Amino acid sequence: MRTFTFDMYQTLMIAVLALLLGRLIRKKFPVFKKFCIPAPVIGGLIVSVITCIFYATGILTIAFDDSFREICMIFFFTSVGFQANLKALKAGGKGIVILLVLLVGLITSQNLIAIGLSKPLGISPLTAFCTGSIPMVGGHGTAGAFGPVLEDFGVTGASTICTAAATYGLIVGSLIGGPLADRLIRKRDLIKTAVSPEEGGTEEKSVKKLAGGYAGAVFILVIAVGLGTVVTMLLRQTGLTFPVYIGAMIIAAVIRNIGEYTGKIPLFKDKVQDIGSIMLSLFLGVAMITLRIWELASLALPMIILLLAQTFWMLFYAGIIVFRAMGKNYDSAVITAGFCGFGMGATPNAMANMQAVTARYVPSAKAFLLIPIVGSLFSDFLNSIIITFFLNVA
Repeated sequence: MRTFTFDMYQTLMIAVLALLLGRLIRKKFPVFKKFCIPAPVIGGLIVSVITCIFYATGILTIAFDDSFREICMIFFFTSVGFQANLKALKAGGKGIVILLVLLVGLITSQNLIAIGLSKPLGISPLTAFCTGSIPMVGGHGTAGAFGPVLEDFGVTGASTICTAAATYGLIVGSLIGGPLADRLIRKRDLIKTAVSPEEGGTEEKSVKKLAGGYAGAVFILVIAVGLGTVVTMLLRQTGLTFPVYIGAMIIAAVIRNIGEYTGKIPLFKDKVQDIGSIMLSLFLGVAMITLRIWELASLALPMIILLLAQTFWMLFYAGIIVFRAMGKNYDSAVITAGFCGFGMGATPNAMANMQAVTARYVPSAKAFLLIPIVGSLFSDFLNSIIITFFLNVA
């Protein structure tokens, strides 16, 4: 079959067109906006389905150069770092601990579900394990890391199963989070429990005067990203695995708090947040159009049943356990949307879910503080430890 590859710039263009298509569909069909489905997910899935049809019919294999995806991801998480106010972080300390406990519970239960269903479905526990927390909480990165390990354990095609399951999780995690949070908010009238966003003080007003355009925001983001690469390199010298954007997030948080306490560094908060939102949309757009949906066809019936079980468990776990543990208020509903995002996909999907919800209702500072910290700093680390434990006992 002939292959046609779009280069990095063409891929970015198609991602933007998919984003615009998603926005148009949300505008024409309010049901998508009502249930808080992100525009990049809508348009990106349409493009993915089209490329899948071309592949399935043998007409053409369409490939994309997704190099720009990592750049968008780094700049987005750097903008998240600029939102890390130490005062707010201190206030959310208890919430982080609770979320970490909930994360451990989710990872463990996802693996127990996979292994527990293996016998009734007539497959080996390790084969079923390919649909547990490796692709769910772990996403494509962990799937790529542990797939070969499972093949060494004798699981034929483990890498393919893990990758396909991660693709499924990325799609479903982006589709269920917003509607679940929306239902909780409307059913329980949670909007009355929303906390008003903090009002900017004199420093914020002076910064707005300085920031005639977005140049200052771009410059401070670039500086944080550049310095962050050094921090990430040093962290990796410990032998532990850290996401590529972690250093930039740390530097951004340091700059934010120095500027907050001294008043000598213009922070361009609003504009940094705007740029972060743009980068998130571009990242998700590229991620969705590059999905290889046809890989899901390789999953046999037992794998499909396992993935459906993970989906229903995610809905129950997030909608009942996470929502109640985080306070049963508006913030906890938004956190629930984010939890679905990284519980079955990745942290950027979690952020997109929450962005779609808050765009319809009101901001949630607590959710946008806690989810990136738990999702990006702890999820892969905890997941790897628990996966290793299950591999040794399964």
